[in-house]
Amino acid sequence: MQRFLILLLLIAATGKAQQTQKPPLHGRHWMAITGKPLAATAGAALFQQGGNAVDAACAMLAATCTMWDVLSWGGETQALIYHPKTGKVIAINALGVAPTGATAAFYKGKGYAFPPEYGPLSAVTPGTPGGICHMLSYYGTKSLREVLRPAMEMAAGYPMEAQTANSIERGKSWIRQWPYSEKVFLTHPGQPREAPEAGEIFVQADLLATLQKMVDAETAALRAGKSRKEAIMAAFNRFYKGDIAQEFVRGAREQGGLITMQDLANWKVIEEEPVHINYKGIDVYKLREWTQGPTMLQALNILENFDLKAMGYNSPQYIHTVYQAMNLSFADRDFYYGDPYGTLKPPIRGLLSKAYARQRAGTIDPRQNATNVMPGDPYPFQNERNPWKRFLDLRPALSDTTRQNPPGHFVPKHDAVAHQPWDSAYHHRLWRGTTSVEAADAEGWVVSITPSGGWLPACIAGRTGIGMSQRAQSFVLDSAMNPFNVIAPGKRPRVTLTPSMALKDGKPFLSFAVQGGDTQDQNLLQFFLNVVEFGMTVQQATEAANVNSNQLWLSLGGTAVKDRVPRAGSILVASATPDSTRRALESMGYVLSFAARTSGPINAIFFDTLHRSIWGGSSNHGEDYGIGW
Repeated sequence: MQRFLILLLLIAATGKAQQTQKPPLHGRHWMAITGKPLAATAGAALFQQGGNAVDAACAMLAATCTMWDVLSWGGETQALIYHPKTGKVIAINALGVAPTGATAAFYKGKGYAFPPEYGPLSAVTPGTPGGICHMLSYYGTKSLREVLRPAMEMAAGYPMEAQTANSIERGKSWIRQWPYSEKVFLTHPGQPREAPEAGEIFVQADLLATLQKMVDAETAALRAGKSRKEAIMAAFNRFYKGDIAQEFVRGAREQGGLITMQDLANWKVIEEEPVHINYKGIDVYKLREWTQGPTMLQALNILENFDLKAMGYNSPQYIHTVYQAMNLSFADRDFYYGDPYGTLKPPIRGLLSKAYARQRAGTIDPRQNATNVMPGDPYPFQNERNPWKRFLDLRPALSDTTRQNPPGHFVPKHDAVAHQPWDSAYHHRLWRGTTSVEAADAEGWVVSITPSGGWLPACIAGRTGIGMSQRAQSFVLDSAMNPFNVIAPGKRPRVTLTPSMALKDGKPFLSFAVQGGDTQDQNLLQFFLNVVEFGMTVQQATEAANVNSNQLWLSLGGTAVKDRVPRAGSILVASATPDSTRRALESMGYVLSFAARTSGPINAIFFDTLHRSIWGGSSNHGEDYGIGW
């Protein structure tokens, strides 16, 4: 702890860390980083077998899904891929959709303010199996059998780590409600501890059988003379249209779910153009407005109007300015972001306009936190009239900005300073994380993925071994809250998941992602500024202290509107923040809480064009781990 506090003080004083808790990773040929050590090993194995970064990324994704803690096979996958032969960044949308019957009226009729946090009624269709098949078939080089081999070996039995084992024990009251989950997870029924022990060999026979069926479909297609791509898509079809789909639907509906065979058969991966902006000569790419990713781009556009470097890293004025920019962009996210493939089209051109950003920057008071930040009007910046003004006029009544409780994403209770009573339920909703996957190779392929869904406590669909996603909870039920994100069958929820990539002079510069719900683009924004404005190395930037705002609508959890309302002025800062900075922030209207680590579990790759090498950074925040060669 003392070493970490010294690190933070050095950063505060100089803008650069002189020492990090974890060493930077260096590689010449490849880099594989993700949220679990075993999964990073799976990526390294694919590289050592001659695979490219897409192969390795898919292997890491499959392995993390098999380990359950923060995601599983029934969840969703969001990815950016840099294609070295075209010089283009490709966006992969493998997010599931709301099933048949999932209407706002249905959920309101059951007394919900939002779709539920857990269980069959929180599920959208699985996206990750299709996402892996799509990325691998179009951009990888290996077979599905080769890529899934590490995950299948793990499904046959792997030593469970403490974090997952303890999550199962904490969630066992939920797990007992679902018979297929109870059979898989509660390996010691009737004992005081029913979950596996740390280090216990955890076997998932049903999941292994499902993955084997996908591999068998690929093998049969190859024997029938199909191409590599066609064979991988045969596995896709068996999952979404064949016997796997039949058992998934049967098991889901037996437990009260809504997903139908038609829902699975109609679902497709969407390959799309990412959105991007230029920040001081660097092109920054994000997924479209079905994620929260454009909020970081909006914040960068706003911050481009300020001399951040002159303010100094984590000075009171810097923190205040970044906080205000984030609040402005999140206010827009909360009202305007949603599925662009529905009938309503979010005004993304206006939202990412530099002129709109200048207007929003002009509203920032340098002396005081604005407690009543509302969405702006981006429509004039794409030469249109705003059709939603009636809802904007009603919006202030939705927010109870007088409640001020500490934030603290990924912050253990004992780390907080009690400026306000601890709100454990609120913090639990903030802690809801996922993982990230970063991969790069010498040929120039780069992959950034933020997958999620099907986390513990997960409801397993029948004998598939597949945990259903809980992403439907990110929908809203009223247009006044967000007209673009109201639940409807076939529609995608607006997710927090947000991989990132940056190019400089048309070449890869940074690839980065983080877990952590609504704090993801907050941490990633500050990581990027740490590198670009303050000259930190990629490892230093992953560990450097950030601030988090809770002056936004929560995207996950809660059973009532009051559970998700913005908390004006609520800010998380590092425990090592100097007293002078604390006093300055409090004088601006902030309510402070503290944690030893505030960076978020960031994973990142930096491309050193001068030395033709690859740097890897993996935060000291959690179990994230990387391997380079």
